Amino acid sequence: MSNPYTLDNNAERQHLVALANRLTEDELRHPLEAGWTVAGVLAHLAFWDQRALLLLRKWRQEGIGPSPIDTDPVNEATRGFLVALPPCRAAQLAIAAAEALDQEIEQLSAEFLAEVEAKGKTVRLDRAHHRRGHLGQIEQALGIS
Repeated sequence: MSNPYTLDNNAERQHLVALANRLTEDELRHPLEAGWTVAGVLAHLAFWDQRALLLLRKWRQEGIGPSPIDTDPVNEATRGFLVALPPCRAAQLAIAAAEALDQEIEQLSAEFLAEVEAKGKTVRLDRAHHRRGHLGQIEQALGIS
């Protein structure tokens, strides 16, 4: 089933896969702003995609309910854990989470998509936006395109 998010999500997931698979261990360890590393940012993408996946699955079973989150403190609290992951494992997690989430989103009915858009404001179905921003950040920091 195709939905309005499929093309962009798939394109940015493919961008993620291509980038993550070409990075060396040293590039994955490359420091970014605010104490992040390239691998840490990839793990950050994995974390947020995994959260969205788990919420979508829960909501399919139980109905959409509140799931408020204060993103800035969550990002700050998780940064130390995410940058501590082995860099290659962080890249693998980002790819696996993106693949699983995109598959889940692609299989959602039009009715459920509309319900998530109306009630599930803490899950963005447009995953491409988040990925694009961070992949661009990584490419800029490493001087690649």
